[in-house]
This record gives sequence, C-alpha cells and structure tokens, in this order.
Amino acid sequence: MHEETPYRLDQRQRRRAFNQAAACYDQVAVLPREIGARLLERLDYVRLAPAVVVDMGCATGITAVPLLKRYRQAVVVALDSAPAMLAVARRRRPWFRRLRCVCGDAEALPLADASCDLLFSNLVLHWCDLERVVAEFRRVLRPGGLLMFSTLGPDTLMELRRSWAAADGYIHVHAFVDMHDVGDALVRATLADPVMDMERITLTYRDVDALMADLKTLGAGNVAAGRPPGLTGKGRFQAMRAAYEQYRTEAGWLPATFEVVYGHAWAPDEPLSRRRRDGSAVFPLSQLGVTRRALP
Repeated sequence: MHEETPYRLDQRQRRRAFNQAAACYDQVAVLPREIGARLLERLDYVRLAPAVVVDMGCATGITAVPLLKRYRQAVVVALDSAPAMLAVARRRRPWFRRLRCVCGDAEALPLADASCDLLFSNLVLHWCDLERVVAEFRRVLRPGGLLMFSTLGPDTLMELRRSWAAADGYIHVHAFVDMHDVGDALVRATLADPVMDMERITLTYRDVDALMADLKTLGAGNVAAGRPPGLTGKGRFQAMRAAYEQYRTEAGWLPATFEVVYGHAWAPDEPLSRRRRDGSAVFPLSQLGVTRRALP
C-alpha cells in the first residue's frame, strides 16, 4: 500500500532485507519451496505453450529452474527487485539453459506491453500495492496469456500477531489481503475467469525466537510504517513470548499458521467490450457464450 497508513510497507527497506537474505535464504525457505512446488503442479492442468515465461519475484530461483525444465522452448525470465537474489538464481540454472535475469519492481515492470505468455508469481503480491501490481500484470500479458500466483491471506502469522498485540500497540506483523479482495482486483484489471482457492499450512517451532529468526533470514522481517521505532525492549519481548505460550501444542511445539491463497486468471483474447460515448457497451459476438479454459 502506498497511502500513509501504519501498514504501508517501506519498499526500500524491503529490498535491502531481501538483498541481505540472499546468501542464507535457501537454508530456511521451506515454505516458499513447498508453496512454489504446489503452484507448479497446477500448471499440469493447463494447455499452454508459452514463448515467454516470467517468474515474478523469483528470489533465488526456486521456481525459475523448474520453469526452465518445464518449458524447454520458452524464454524464461527471472525478475526480482533484489540483485543479490538474482545472482544466486543465475548460479543455480542448468548449464545448458539460459536464464534471463532482470532486476525490476513488480509495480513498474521493465517489460513491454503484451510481451509475456505466462506470469508465474510465488509469494509476491502481499509485498506490493495490489491494484498497481495487478494492473502491471495485465499490461504485460499477451492476449490469452496466463497469470498463475500464490500469496498470503489475513490469517498468516495470526499467533505472532496476537501475541505482539498483548505486548504493545505497535505493528509487528504485516496486513495481508483477503482472497476475495484479490479476486476483485483481478476483475477490475479486466483479467478474465479468475479462480481462487486457499489452504492453511502450519509450521512448528520449539520457541518463538526460532520463528522470528527464520522470518529475518528469509528477508520477511517487519517493514511496516507502524513498526516500533528503535529497538524493542526486553520487557515487551518477554510479554510477547509469554502470550505465544498459549498456542503450544501437547507435543510441545509452537505453531505458526500461514494462510496461502492460490489463483490464476487469463488475459482476454480481445477486448471484452468497447464503451460508446452514451455509456452503452458493445460486445463482440465472439465473446458471447464462450466457455473459457479453466483449472479443476
């Protein structure tokens, strides 16, 4: 979000955090790797022979390399705002395939209009202004192109959010957009036939400090405008830890919930309507009664 709210993200700080995280990211990227694999599986149900594939927010290339192997005839572009992440992605590509690495902002893509057949976006949308990034996705997709994405929903890190709320009044966990709001944004951007679904994945930790260390190593620390100024005192940390203990399981683990939203949508094959000066709309006959491609 770019408006002045406590949940507005400091994008400069976010890029700095991801650059710093690149060297150790793969050591703790259990969740991005698992969600990325599940998102890749959804491509099995799509008939698509893309000429240009873009892995949006590719990080260290966790999904870019499988995309290279899946679409052997395509140009695969790994795009990220953190140069250090791209450097790792470049090193992990197969020696016989070229991975084109591009440093750029998802909200202002350095890509031409209607230049991409497949946009693959694993855990990127929640770092962006939703309206801006979806509009950019729509702009760069070719007619008939596919957007396939995952993002995080409002119940993500709910235990950590509630525990910090018991300790102080600052923002320690980002706000995440509801699945239905993401779907509405896709429609407003004139992307066709959006399909959304959600699941919850729970990771477990011995203590909350291990969870927070993993988040920091992933570059997913707190960069909200309403974060605490300066260092958080020992007393507030202790209060947060004490509040988190209410979630400890009988097996002795602390859970961390992640609400994972999956979705896909298509760029229209042609404009769905042309609006006249009197406000009425003209729909091409070819658009009436058409059954779009869909995933199960």
